Amino acid sequence: MLYVSQLSKRFGKNEIFSDFNLTIPENKFIVLIGPSGCGKTTLFDVLTGVTPMEKGNILWKGLRVKNLEKRCAYMQQKDLLLPWLTLLENAVLPAEISGADLEKSKIKAESLFKRMGLAGYENFRPHEISGGMRQRCALIRTLMFPHDFILLDEPLSSLDAITRRRLQSLLLLLQTEFSKTLLMITHDIEEALLLADEIYLLSVQPMGIREKFILDSPKPRKFNDPLLLEIEEHVMDVLQGDISGDTGGETGGDKGYRWR
Repeated sequence: MLYVSQLSKRFGKNEIFSDFNLTIPENKFIVLIGPSGCGKTTLFDVLTGVTPMEKGNILWKGLRVKNLEKRCAYMQQKDLLLPWLTLLENAVLPAEISGADLEKSKIKAESLFKRMGLAGYENFRPHEISGGMRQRCALIRTLMFPHDFILLDEPLSSLDAITRRRLQSLLLLLQTEFSKTLLMITHDIEEALLLADEIYLLSVQPMGIREKFILDSPKPRKFNDPLLLEIEEHVMDVLQGDISGDTGGETGGDKGYRWR
């Protein structure tokens, strides 16, 4: 679905990433994990056209494009709901902006409100509900975009552990029932191991892919498999090494972890 090659970005003398390559297969859940400040969000900004790249190629379904503007939906850490609108009005904003049939869109949104456990809250405003409910509404709004590729930038990081676990199962619905392809940033290693088909462990700046983990067991998963625990410990050791300055060798390799 998406192939990125030799992508480079710098701010002044600060090289964020150089010759960065990434392949996203269709209908896969891909997760990026890396040290804070390594350039993950900047990568999303380049992909979506928020900031221009220095050089590189972006191939979208085989077609070279400048960026993914109008080709993907983007769900961020903050729900970004407009406080003066109701939840339903927030949810149908994509349809309103694109000029789609608003009444049909409201029917679709109301159906999603039922699926996401928000039935009865359509006319509430964001300040009247919890953070988890606001993120569910943001998830509905994301689904209202007519795109089959979704970028997720730590969408659950501001939530408590119980709410977060509930919403993780809803993120899986994007792939299994709505046939979406997902690229997500997270700092939560356990979350990545529970949700991902592939995990890319990123290095410090200039950001590169240090290792790739392929997790091909059925989902939902339970976090009690010895190999999952081994991967978690390994990733934690690598990230702690980055913080201490001990990078532990070259980046860009594939250690071949595979869970069946």
